[in-house]
Amino acid sequence: QVQLAESGGNSVQAGGSLRLSCEVSGWTDQSYCMGWFRQAPGKEREGVAGIDSNGMTSYADSVKGRFIISKDNTKNILYLQMNSLKPDDTAMYYCAIEGFRPVSMVVAVNGANAFGYWGKGTLITISS
Repeated sequence: QVQLAESGGNSVQAGGSLRLSCEVSGWTDQSYCMGWFRQAPGKEREGVAGIDSNGMTSYADSVKGRFIISKDNTKNILYLQMNSLKPDDTAMYYCAIEGFRPVSMVVAVNGANAFGYWGKGTLITISS
């Protein structure tokens, strides 16, 4: 059974930093695509950053230069380093995994529809 568990959510002031973690268990395929998504109240879920099993990454334009996605293959943990946070970054953040697919799909329109395995999310609140 595939399970994903996010952690690291918090409330911080604008300009601050946070690091999210996502522990993955039960995934056995050596080829995969993983992503961080977020959903703000009243908005669609959107892709923030993606990484595939080859280490290729993708980022939404809104977070380029501020967020960094990475993974620790030995610990099966996905990370999202979030810097220069803005109030617009306030959302529930989710991690997801699926079989190998173009990492650009994470940040494509409706990219979330391509992922079948999700964590329960962790809340980020950025105050101005």
